[in-house]
Amino acid sequence: MFLDVLRRRNPAFIEAAMALHQQGRIPANAYVLDLDAVEANARVIKAEADKHGLKTFAMTKQVGRASSFCAAVQRGGIDRAVAVDMACARATHKAGLKVGHLGHLQQVARHEAKAAADRFRPDYWTVFNDTKAEEAAAGAKAAGYVQNLLARIRAEGDTFYRGHEGGFDAADVAGVADRLDALEGGRFAGITTFPALLFDHASRKVLPTPNLATLTKAAEALAKAGRRDIEVNAPGTTSSVLLAALAEAGATQCEPGNGLHGTTALHVMEDLPELPAVLYLTEVSHLSGGKAYCFGGGFYIDPIFPDYDVKAIVGREPTVAASALRSVEVPPPSAIDYYAMIDAGGPAAPQPGDTAVFGFRGQAFVTRAFVVGVSGISKGAPKVETIENSFGETAAWPV
Repeated sequence: MFLDVLRRRNPAFIEAAMALHQQGRIPANAYVLDLDAVEANARVIKAEADKHGLKTFAMTKQVGRASSFCAAVQRGGIDRAVAVDMACARATHKAGLKVGHLGHLQQVARHEAKAAADRFRPDYWTVFNDTKAEEAAAGAKAAGYVQNLLARIRAEGDTFYRGHEGGFDAADVAGVADRLDALEGGRFAGITTFPALLFDHASRKVLPTPNLATLTKAAEALAKAGRRDIEVNAPGTTSSVLLAALAEAGATQCEPGNGLHGTTALHVMEDLPELPAVLYLTEVSHLSGGKAYCFGGGFYIDPIFPDYDVKAIVGREPTVAASALRSVEVPPPSAIDYYAMIDAGGPAAPQPGDTAVFGFRGQAFVTRAFVVGVSGISKGAPKVETIENSFGETAAWPV
């Protein structure tokens, strides 16, 4: 679905990526980033967030925490990251972004808490229970500072992805705040959940989840208990056009991820201010049984839409023409994606060495794909800035 948007809104990006691949300058099995577009997107999001008084933390996991991506985000005015796990914290810190938020979605392991506090000193640290709060506070105390703690809260009827559950009972938020304040090295700073916003297939719009109402009620309870300046962290499906609604609901923080590269579900439905800035590129390996097999390794297609006919642009010459589109069978998530199978029927069948370009919302950090940052596309002078693995480390390529 995102390939249609890419072809229409950022065709020069597709053509540049195909040319660079054919020149042997970028590898197959790579998430490729248009760094100029990322920088422009970050600037749009930051300006809108500032207008509504929202703190902004960049999510980088979807594009493998690439260092050139982090640098482009910084040039766009966002200087802090949310670390979905400790690997994110290490990569974004190394790339020069301040760790603005740690511990959400994944909590920090017990024996990493002290090092995380000492090395990163995150602005905010989310905890799901008293034990995790104690570990974070102890780490901060040892490092000589007081850590701002965000309490992840939950209430009956809230929406969580399977495997994301956890948090304090929202009905006890005032007591939770008191307990976190009582910790040496820690202080209660606010509340969080995920997701606060979610794409709704029926209405084809982004709607608030019950979780957002839970945050609002909890903030009201805290205010009634005499607490002021409560941080409300409300991530999920973040584009610049949704920030006003978040602020109106009481949020004080936002965490754009897919919005920074134009791949939220809403970007398929509407032309939003953010341009599409990421594609997946690979190469035809061989033909068999009427199929052209292309190298895999990065086919984690984030299942935000029901199953659809996945297509790729396939060819040797840079193009966005509809005639270059071919249907592709991608292995199911239960299989290892060594290859995907491109329809090789009809005239001008794909050949080994052809470039294949896909547009889908990926999660590069759970794949074995390369991540490639390319600058200069908007000026007609594309330049490969980085070729890295999904941990933001320089990749050994071609050998």
